[in-house]
Amino acid sequence: MEFSRSSKMAAVFVLLFLLVAASEAAISCSDVIKDLRPCVNYLVNGSGKPPASCCAGVSALASAASTSDDKKAACNCIKSASKNINIKSELAQALPKNCGISLPFTVSPNTDCSTVG
Repeated sequence: MEFSRSSKMAAVFVLLFLLVAASEAAISCSDVIKDLRPCVNYLVNGSGKPPASCCAGVSALASAASTSDDKKAACNCIKSASKNINIKSELAQALPKNCGISLPFTVSPNTDCSTVG
């Protein structure tokens, strides 16, 4: 159960990547968690660069969350999950850059998801 929560938190960060794109579709929390699962251990216990599988998941999530509604849904999923896990905030904030993705906002569980999209 904690692994899923950690996956959700990782999804929060990946979701923020999605906020950069725009479109419309219905992404589920399970989709977000599936893509971000490879990031969980890194965000909780890691250091340095994230594993390639994590960056691949972040990229997949960014591609899947193409609409404004998808991005908001992913953001809310990640934000909710982040309340239940203890991630290293510095790793979460650096995740986009460390995966070679540029974002116009700070990756944080405090992001206002209503402004995403």
